[in-house]
Amino acid sequence: MSTPDGSRADRSYLDHAATSPLVAVAREAMLAELDRVGNASSLHASGRAARRVVEEARESLAASCGCHPTEVIWTSGGTEADNLFLTGAWAARAPERDRPQRNRVVVSAVEHPAIMETHAALARRGADAVTLDVTAEGVAQVALLPGLLTVPTAAVSVMWVNNETGVVQPVTTVAEHARAAGAWSHADAVQALGHVPVDFAGSGLDAASLSAHKVGGPIGVGALLLRRGIELTPIGFGGGQERDLRSGTLAPALVAGFAAAAGSAVAQREGEAVRLGELRSRIDALAGRLDGVTVNGAPAERSPAISNLTFDGLRADDLLMLLDAAGVDSSTGSACTAGVSQPSDVLLAMGRTVEQASASLRFSLGHSTTAADIDRLVTVLPDAVARARSAYGR
Repeated sequence: MSTPDGSRADRSYLDHAATSPLVAVAREAMLAELDRVGNASSLHASGRAARRVVEEARESLAASCGCHPTEVIWTSGGTEADNLFLTGAWAARAPERDRPQRNRVVVSAVEHPAIMETHAALARRGADAVTLDVTAEGVAQVALLPGLLTVPTAAVSVMWVNNETGVVQPVTTVAEHARAAGAWSHADAVQALGHVPVDFAGSGLDAASLSAHKVGGPIGVGALLLRRGIELTPIGFGGGQERDLRSGTLAPALVAGFAAAAGSAVAQREGEAVRLGELRSRIDALAGRLDGVTVNGAPAERSPAISNLTFDGLRADDLLMLLDAAGVDSSTGSACTAGVSQPSDVLLAMGRTVEQASASLRFSLGHSTTAADIDRLVTVLPDAVARARSAYGR
């Protein structure tokens, strides 16, 4: 049986960082537009009506993120937004252009695969791809940035909130260092929106990536916030609908749902931060109640919505499946690498051993999470851990 928010009443869904159930305001906004006829690029009345929906959604999302509407570029999600910025920034400032060479691209060591894989791809194309180290708590060592930026740099990307540990990164300081060196700055803000304050203008960043389905919006739509005056090189070609940078027919229903979900999440953020923080604290407390369990990312500032625990002496995949059988949904890390059994690159970058990085689970919370969900986890986890350790041979 499903609840009104789409979750299962007989399960505890603790994987909001992978995708969050659709919120009612997003569903209503989408339903109002699904039967609409008209391409938002067409000049007739139906097209103009569709365009109005798109632009009103753009204005709404901009208000939720502290940016100007013209700085919102619609994409298919956070992955495309990350790719669009990093590849577009490097290409726009590539050495063969008639401008000073800016071939270096710097990213933190704990980025989402959408950034890390793009970074690796640029290296194969000749970019000077450099990684910024993090502390044992997973915080980017921004004091090292000035040294890395002595080489002319095209772009710096450090995620706002880490998708595996929830650690909040000092993106404002990153932006300051990048600006001083003439580099463009970017943050993957997919896990930040709705959980920590997101003020694009105040951050000083040149770009940020967002995804609708992380805040209770529809899957398949996101946005790149791009400061006015920044001209990226397109990575795809067509009608040039979005600032001549991102082409493709726009989807009024999707952007309307995204804007509605983002507006709701931001409006409720302060209250939800307190509520989710209390629930997350109950999960963190398990580290003190169960032997061989540690909280990853503590004591750094973290999102109230994410708790990442390492369980010594077991395989994370075993524990995940045992919890699944007990009615609890969790994750071994980024959903974008799901299905591949491998240690967490984020935890390895934080100095964890391969064994520790292979024995960690992420529990992520959101609007549908209740105290009863945490009650279930607290109840079933000790037995699941014991069985997983037994299977591992401890």
